[in-house]
Parts: sequence; C-alpha cells; structure tokens
Amino acid sequence: MVDLMKGKIAAITGAASGIGLECARTLLAEGAKVVLVDRAQDKLEQLCKELGPNALPLVVDLLKPSDVSGMLPRILDIAGGLDVFHANAGAYIGGPVAEGDPDAWDRMLNLNINAAFRSVHAVLPHMIEKKTGDILFTSSIAGVVPVVWEPIYTASKFAVQAFVHSTRRQVAQHGVRVGAVLPGPVVTALLDDWPKEKMDEALANGSLMQPKEVADAVLFMLTRPRNVTIRDLVILPNSVDL
Repeated sequence: MVDLMKGKIAAITGAASGIGLECARTLLAEGAKVVLVDRAQDKLEQLCKELGPNALPLVVDLLKPSDVSGMLPRILDIAGGLDVFHANAGAYIGGPVAEGDPDAWDRMLNLNINAAFRSVHAVLPHMIEKKTGDILFTSSIAGVVPVVWEPIYTASKFAVQAFVHSTRRQVAQHGVRVGAVLPGPVVTALLDDWPKEKMDEALANGSLMQPKEVADAVLFMLTRPRNVTIRDLVILPNSVDL
C-alpha cells in the first residue's frame, strides 16, 4: 500500500461481491473511503465490518428509480463527499435468442443500462459543481466485440460504451473524467448460468480472470494524472482469442 487513493471518497454499485467487492478492497487498501452500494443488506453490513471503518454500507435497490435518484444525498451524508462513482452493478444472460426469456432480458437490460445511466445522472451534477471527479463503468469486451453466445448482454454493453463515449465528451470541460473497464470473462456470480462443462473448460485452459485483476486495472485508471483520461481499458486472459 502506498496510499494512491488517500483522501478520496468512492462509491461502488454491486459492491457486495465479485468485481465490485474487489475494487472496494483495492481502493480501501490504497487509503480511500469507500461506500459499498448494494441491495443485499445483511451481506453488505457484514462485509463492511470486516473491511474496516472506511468501508461504509449503503443499501440501494438499483431497480427502484426512487432509490437511485436519492442516492447522492445519502452518500454525502455517510461519507462526506464523492470523488469517484463506479457504476459496476450488472447482470448477465447468454444463450440463443430464440430460446430466451424476454422478461429476464428486461430485468438485465434495466440493470445494465437504465439503472447504470440513472445512477450516473444522480451523482454527476455534484461532480460538475466541484469541477472534478471520476465516473467509471464496468463494461465488457462484449461492448466492443459482438459475442455470438450472448447477444442480449452484448447489446447492453454496446449501450454502455455509447453512453461512456458521449458523456465523457460532454463533461470533460468540467474536469470530470468518464471511462470504462472492459474485462473478458471473469470469475463472478454473473457466470453462474454458464454450463458446468463450459466453466470447467475455461478454468482448465486459463481463459477466465480473477476479479482482483480487474480491480488493479481500475486503480490504474483512477490514478492517472488529471490531464489524462483512460476512456476504455480492455483486459483479457491471454488465452481468449478476441
């Protein structure tokens, strides 16, 4: 630890597991105060007890617009500020379109797109007023390379990429950076619906990354000089041919 994030306050959605939790751990280890945002109240509170006094739980259901629109004052109340907002929460659905469940698609699209965009809308005016801040998305390699076995998920991440690229250009004049980390396959709960055979094969051939590797990439993005924006950072396992 060299206190790369000392004095910074970050909020991370979907922070009770996976990439969000590892990003929280990494930023805490570098001296940040981190608001862990998730709907899993019991798990969130237990994690924050384990992570220490600079880890602050905030229970939010991102699929409830009123929860999202009221998130900023709650963050400011418990943390005293906000320098980094990481829109990390998301869901995954793969499989053939012809065999899919459109109702399940709707929930995933609402979380990956609508809730993420709404959450940024909620916090962005604060950063514009301060004339500094970082907005970061957990996107996916599927946001730049259409993946044949996950067309609906791919579409959601293409939407995220469009939002990142256009919003970044709107708010750069205000000192606010907007970027996305685009991982390939990562061992998280999002892959729980992968067939066992596919998961076993991916683990055996090294085509899955660990959440910590993504968290380290996020730390790199956030610690660049303020005149530099990492708009997109793609991180892949060596054995993934994309």
